Amino acid sequence: MSKSFEDICLELKNREYKLTPQRQVILRVFMNNRGSHLSAEDVYSMVKRHNPDVGLATVYRTLDLLADLEVLQKMDFGDGKARFELNDTEAHHHHHLICLNCGKVEEFDADLLERLEASIEEKTGFEIINHRLKFFGYCTDCKGLEQS
Repeated sequence: MSKSFEDICLELKNREYKLTPQRQVILRVFMNNRGSHLSAEDVYSMVKRHNPDVGLATVYRTLDLLADLEVLQKMDFGDGKARFELNDTEAHHHHHLICLNCGKVEEFDADLLERLEASIEEKTGFEIINHRLKFFGYCTDCKGLEQS
């Protein structure tokens, strides 16, 4: 079950962080776009529609804060832009498929690394807490374009 807006707000308040109107509107963007991988510029353009007083610097600061607080997950897909998504710790871990041509990012939900993790832990004694896996290639729309 995913966290609600109210759950996240309460969590931030309990950790003694102010939930300013700017932070609320930025958080709502992510709540309304679950599963999206948004750059600061994406968030800024969505926020400006409803709250034109929020500046790009505020968006950047808020995204970094929410990532530091682990409300958002910050990702690098190799295109020079940081991307963010809600960090639903209760949701199943997923991986990313990144198109080298158009930059489209798709999620892949099957976690095929559980046996590998168990084997690594057994052989090394290293406790694995998390992993991130990115696949780079060509999406179905671009696959034919690259081969011609």
